[in-house]
Amino acid sequence: MVRTKRPGTADVRHAGPGYRGRTVWAVACGVLATWTGLGLTAAAAWLITRAAGQPPLSALSLAIVAVRACATLKGVFRYGERLAGHDVALRAQAAERGRLFAALAPAGPVRRGGDLLSRMVSDSDAVQDLLVRCLLPAVGAAAGVTGALAVAVWLLPAAVPLVAAGLLTAALLVPAVAAATARRWARRTAPARAELAARTADLAHGADDLAAYGATGRALAAAAGAAERLTALERRRARAQAAATAVAVLVQGLTVLAVVLLARRHDAGQVTTAVLALATLVGFEPVLPLPRAAEDWVTARAALRRLRGTGAAAPEPTSPNSLESLETLETPESPQSAKTPRSSKSSYGGLPAVPGAVPEGPCTVRVEDLTVRYRPGAAPALDGVGLMLRPGRRIAVVGPSGSGKSTLLGALAGLVTAERGGVILTGGDGRDHRAGAGPEGEAVRRVMTGLVTEPYVFQASLRDNLVLARPDADEAEVAEALAVAGLTEWAGRTGWDTVLREDGGSVSGGQLQRVALARAVLRNPPVLLLDEPTEALDPETADAVTARLLARPAGDRTTVWVTHRLSGLAAADEIVVLEGGRVTQHGTHDELVAGPGYYRDAWECELLAGGLAGAAAQRA
Repeated sequence: MVRTKRPGTADVRHAGPGYRGRTVWAVACGVLATWTGLGLTAAAAWLITRAAGQPPLSALSLAIVAVRACATLKGVFRYGERLAGHDVALRAQAAERGRLFAALAPAGPVRRGGDLLSRMVSDSDAVQDLLVRCLLPAVGAAAGVTGALAVAVWLLPAAVPLVAAGLLTAALLVPAVAAATARRWARRTAPARAELAARTADLAHGADDLAAYGATGRALAAAAGAAERLTALERRRARAQAAATAVAVLVQGLTVLAVVLLARRHDAGQVTTAVLALATLVGFEPVLPLPRAAEDWVTARAALRRLRGTGAAAPEPTSPNSLESLETLETPESPQSAKTPRSSKSSYGGLPAVPGAVPEGPCTVRVEDLTVRYRPGAAPALDGVGLMLRPGRRIAVVGPSGSGKSTLLGALAGLVTAERGGVILTGGDGRDHRAGAGPEGEAVRRVMTGLVTEPYVFQASLRDNLVLARPDADEAEVAEALAVAGLTEWAGRTGWDTVLREDGGSVSGGQLQRVALARAVLRNPPVLLLDEPTEALDPETADAVTARLLARPAGDRTTVWVTHRLSGLAAADEIVVLEGGRVTQHGTHDELVAGPGYYRDAWECELLAGGLAGAAAQRA
């Protein structure tokens, strides 16, 4: 089980070296800024009222110096508070987003993109809000209360209970009521914001599909409804904030008025009355933001609870149709997964763990009694699969749709949780490494990666999209990867610096798939996983790409690719046939064609389809 912190706790301890010093500096500067502001008001009030009596200038010199000093120091301390406070807050926010990404990346896509975007952006802002909008205002309010009470004790002790009652009402009672009121809206606002983000993402990324099916109007109506619901919630929350602030201001005015009346009753004098009244007034200044800070605290806790729920959730078995994360593009410097390793019992025979150790040398992969079930009680996607993938072998995995081919690749990449059995990778040093979650699984993913049927490209140049797989690759290696994917002519015509749009919107489906294939080839992991690398290509181009893939010198590299097209598989070292989640045939192309079974039937159908297509082309 993954350990989680209590929701609502700030994450400044991971903000980086020196975070404690920066936090202490921010708090100290906030306190000093509040006290110098109070001193500025008190000294200015004393100076103005005392100067009205036209005393000698020497009697006012100390007050003049105090006013100038407090005015200067207030600005310096306030700047220091903002600088140090925002520095720690932004570091903590960046660390939180990094941990969230590290927790989600190995698990595969488990949530809608809009909701995840809301958590990555809006909810992670809560880490910043905890310090900037909650902690620092609370410290400043405490400093303002103590400073105002100190002035009251010095000038008129009889006013202390009155000043204390007003300040504590505004500092404790009003924020408590505001927090209780905001708590209702906080539970509803965050999901409403996530729903709006999801609807917006659906409109932005699915505009073509919505238009094709005539569903644009319904999608726009759904997004508008989500926006209206969020607006209504925000409007009610704003009313509650305004009411809380108004009550705090009313308490401030009544307290100052009561202090003035009490000072006159005690014949405190004009100077004392003015200083006491203005000091009390300024003492409320850092207290007035507390109702808003209390509401921000409630909102931040709700957001942090959502973040913790996102980052702490263990990866569920991933659907065979959604293995987008199989296209692992981590560099050797990539951070390890933040997830907790699986238990070392039963599933993998109790083999000793080697946490975080990256397998080296020729890698042998053993699939032992692998069983995967996506829902309790459902038929297994894989049922007791056992394979031995030796270094330097080229293994093709074929079978009808739904037979478990993509699930097998997901299990090899550690993206699918096994009900029984597992995948064990043995490095050249003879040590065993388990595919799965945790640092050890992350180490396995660094050497067992590849390409999926739904690849992704970034808003960057073709060159940048390729070298993302291996930043240290030289021009010759990039050119070789492009040649294997059949993109040399296209890249030469458009240029390597051509910017590709996000999600591949500026290229065809075949080009997008070949860009991703070139990226996987450039990475050149010890175990290369390819899921339908030629699915979006025409038969002639697909056969050419397959031939180039199989013609590459293998060395110690193991290549495993899933395909429906059998043309060209005669060059494969092994062919595995999956049917109903089980291995039903295993051998070379010639061996499988020679005997009855799925492979020979599929091969004959492909030959017949090719012959018919050729005859039709000749007639045309």
